[in-house]
Amino acid sequence: MVRGVRGRRRGTLLLAGVLAFGASGCGPGDAPVPGGPPSVTSGPALPGTATGPGTPATEPRPDEVLVEVVVSGGFAGIRNRLVVRYDGAWTSGSGGGPARTGRQSPAEAGALRAALEDPAYAQVPDRPTGRPIADGFQYELTHRGRLVVAGDGERPPALQRVFAALPEGGPPTSP
Repeated sequence: MVRGVRGRRRGTLLLAGVLAFGASGCGPGDAPVPGGPPSVTSGPALPGTATGPGTPATEPRPDEVLVEVVVSGGFAGIRNRLVVRYDGAWTSGSGGGPARTGRQSPAEAGALRAALEDPAYAQVPDRPTGRPIADGFQYELTHRGRLVVAGDGERPPALQRVFAALPEGGPPTSP
């Protein structure tokens, strides 16, 4: 009998604690840390993403993908892909040709990371806003889960800065 009363007391205390902390902003499945701040995220952070003002969740691994660029279209109907990793290693390939590989210098890799992290790049529209150019190229850039699609003639300065920092002089447009 004593055991049952203690269990109910613990359950009552637990329920009171949950009710007291229920408005802490914790998401489903997130438990507050005693004495810590309430959780404000609804899921696990992506590597290298911020969990609070100026605080990276984790440092990205050197072999993680920094940016992926897919270029398609043009008169020849190409589809090329460029993948750049955080350490500056890159791979570029087209539909049927052999892949090319290389490595940016630390300064070049840093310039690309800076261009992608520039607050102005975050303001680049996710989708094209103008009229497409006949036989023009379409560029799909993916960085930290965000996809930006742009067409020829739609290169705001922040996007142009990213293109200029890519290996081999920009997005691969040769067949």
